[in-house]
Parts: sequence; structure tokens; C-alpha cells
Amino acid sequence: MNPTSSSRHAIGGRAARHPALAVLAALTVAGTAACGGSHTTSPGTARSTRTVSPEPAMTRSASSTPRTQQEFAASAAAAAERNRQRAVKQLEGVQGRGNAVGDVSVTGLPVAKSEQFRSALVRVTNRTDKAAFYAVKVEFADSSGKVLDSVVLGFADVPPGRSVSGHANSRKAAGVKAFPRIAQAERG
Repeated sequence: MNPTSSSRHAIGGRAARHPALAVLAALTVAGTAACGGSHTTSPGTARSTRTVSPEPAMTRSASSTPRTQQEFAASAAAAAERNRQRAVKQLEGVQGRGNAVGDVSVTGLPVAKSEQFRSALVRVTNRTDKAAFYAVKVEFADSSGKVLDSVVLGFADVPPGRSVSGHANSRKAAGVKAFPRIAQAERG
């Protein structure tokens, strides 16, 4: 019997054609055998893994069930409503268009007549050197300039030198060719 025939049968008959495969297979088998019977606790083994914090079930503040998608959506909606209410209050005392009209832009998003609201992308850029709250009032006007609806958005803690965006949505301007525009923008 040929000396390579036993190794050829052991690794699928490819040893003669691919000697590197034979060496790799032999090293893999040897390494697996060495690790399998080892009872070491060196840093490279799973036995050396330590848990730094207690398991979630042992933590008193851990929730018994994870937060659902509906709970997350409700939380995000509540935060958006708080920001909107803060923005409405901030815009009440503003004379004219406000101090941040140059920091805000609006782009109408294309919609089909069957959609239930008209949407515009509002982008705020904080050009100051500290975080700021921005109150923005977006108007949706028809082609004659008549205001169909106005929407107020609040952007909390916009980082200095950064831009953030949000959507202004109007149900009153749905299905109508309406053009969004910035009516007021105030940095607080």
C-alpha cells in the first residue's frame, strides 16, 4: 500500500492534489484534540471569562419583560409632543420670523393624492458654539399662497456645528398641491 493512500482516504482523497490542505487538516485535528482535553484556565479559554455585572434577573431595577415596540413608539411620540409644546410656547413671544430662519430649511416630499397627509423634511443647523433648542413653524400653502395648515416642531439639544432633521406632517394639506415654507424659527 502506498504511504499517501491512508492519508488520502482520511481527508477525502485530496492530500496528493493539495498538500497544503493536508497540513491544514492535520493542524486542525491536532489543535482540536489539544483544546478538547485541556483543563487550563489561560486567558484564551472560555473558562477565563468573567461576568462583571450581575445577571439581569438578579438586578432589582431590571424590567421583568423587555420594552415592546409599542412602548418605544409611545415614548418617542411623548417626547416629540413635549418638544412641540415647548416650541409652541417659545414661538408665542416671537416678533416677526424669529432669530433662526437662516438656520432652517424645508423641502417638500412627493406624495400621491391617495396619501393621508402632506409631509416636508425640516433641517436645522446649529451655527452657534453651544447646544440649543429650536422652535420651527412650517406652513403648508397652496399655489395662490393661501395657508392650508401650519405645523410646529421642536428640536431639543441640537449640538453645536451639527444639523438635525425632522418631518412636518399635515393632514389638512393632504391630496392638495401644497408648498411647505418656514414661517418662524427661533433658537432658544
